[in-house]
Parts: sequence; C-alpha cells; structure tokens
Amino acid sequence: MTETVKIAAAAYPLDWLHSFQEYADKLRRWVAEAAGQGAQVLVFPEYGAMELASLGGAAVSRDLEGALQEAARHRPASDALHAALAAEFGVFILGGSGPVFSGNRPVNRATLYGPGGVIGHQDKQIMTRFERETWGVAPGADGLGVFDTPLGRIGVIICYDSEFPLLARALAEAGADILLAPSCTETLAGYWRVRVGSMARALENQCVVVHAPLIGAAPDIVGVEENTGAAAIYGPPDAGWPATGILAEGRMNDPGWAIANISRRQIAQTRADGVVLNMMHWDEQPARLSRPVQLYPAS
Repeated sequence: MTETVKIAAAAYPLDWLHSFQEYADKLRRWVAEAAGQGAQVLVFPEYGAMELASLGGAAVSRDLEGALQEAARHRPASDALHAALAAEFGVFILGGSGPVFSGNRPVNRATLYGPGGVIGHQDKQIMTRFERETWGVAPGADGLGVFDTPLGRIGVIICYDSEFPLLARALAEAGADILLAPSCTETLAGYWRVRVGSMARALENQCVVVHAPLIGAAPDIVGVEENTGAAAIYGPPDAGWPATGILAEGRMNDPGWAIANISRRQIAQTRADGVVLNMMHWDEQPARLSRPVQLYPAS
C-alpha cells in the first residue's frame, strides 16, 4: 500500500443546472483542479448531488418530494460520470451524497469510485431531525463498511454520523486509518458541530478525518437553500502532527479544495507510540464505569 497519500476536501457550492452536460463539465473542472495538484483522494460534500434536482425545473426543485425524486433519477448517469473521471485522472473520488430510493423512502448515499470503477457506497446511519421529520430520509440498512484501497483503508461518516463516536470507532477497529466526513450544514453552529465531531474522532482514533462541506446559497433547491462551512483535514494533535490537529483548512464559505499529504506510517506510529494512546486505551473505559456514577456531596 502507498505510505503517503495526498487528499483533497471540497468546499463545494451548488449551481443551477440547465443540462446534465453542465454538471459533467463542472465536475470535470473540479476533479481536474485537484488531480492537477497531485491529489489522489477527492472528497465531495453531503448532498452535493442535490444540484441535479434543478434539472427538473424550479417547480420540481422547490418541492420536497420532487427534488428528492429528481436528484435520484440522475444517479445512474452520475455514477457513470464519476467512474469515468476517476479512471481518466487515476484518482479515488467520494462523490457528493444524495438520495437513492431502495424502497418507499430514500437513503442518503455516498459512493466511492476508483480508477477501476465503483468501489462501493456508504449510506448515512443516523438521520438529523430535518431528514427524519421532514424529508423522510431513511437510515442505511447495511450498516458501516470499510473500503480497502491501495491508498489505505477508508471509512465514511456522513455529516451527523461524525458526531457519534461509536460509529467511527467501529470503522477504526476494522482497520480504517482515513475517515471521510462529507457534510451539509445550514448554520455556522451546524458546521461547528461536524467540525468538533470530526476533530474528536481524529483524536480518539488517532487517524485522519477529511471534512468536505457544502457551501453557499441555492435558493431554488429545497432543503439545501443555505450552506455554511470550510473544507479541512484533521489529524491527532500529537508528536509529528500540527499542534492544532489541523493539516489543511480553507476559508469559510470559500469554494475550492483543502489539500494535505497524509502519512499512513505516521498514523501507525502515533497509534503504537504516541504521546497519548487514545486508540489503545479505549477499552479501559468500561472498567472505569463498572460502578455507578456517584453524586457528591453524599446525602
């Protein structure tokens, strides 16, 4: 496996599209830019696929159910496009997630593409209130997966999933040393929830977490009208890493790529002999909780 990996996280704005070719041209520009800087893994945001809803016209894209159905309708063409770009540029791409109907309700699916085609997908596991109460998006039924690639083992924690430590922990225990965290957050507070969660997951699992947010305004695409964030790549704040844990970071709401070189050898070294050993010491927690939490002062 490759010991050093160059990863790019997109801060990606949605556009109003008049044809699928416009989407293809846009995506090709983005992939070409990152690949031109030597990036080997490219990460697009959660709900990046929702701009495809604009192809149905404003009446469709402004309707909750209509937008989901229209974005999902273009999934086969989008899969073919991403796979072709991954092959052309020799890169791995986590495409912008979007709705896929596998029953009455859609899941929120992110697909990983490599030079040889589709590698697999990860469906979001835990829905936000908007997804479960308004959109009716369903959690993925297949659970979590780890993608074993020549660049390392990769896991995906989509947006809200990054805020739940046991999900990332399961991926780390399955061998993942790079976690991809595509996000879609309307507010600055939402962005910071995902950022804090992603940085905590990097700390706990002594790994790299790649945060790729949706940004900007899309007033005619329901559910993603306002988006806030900054692309970044995080690692554990330990010896050999930046003291802040931030390997690369873009400016708030500024479209483009945040790119960093990742040393898989450094991840292994930190997990084995870091200043702290969060990964190794995780299993000590149950013993510390074997007695009830005490309330002081005792009555």
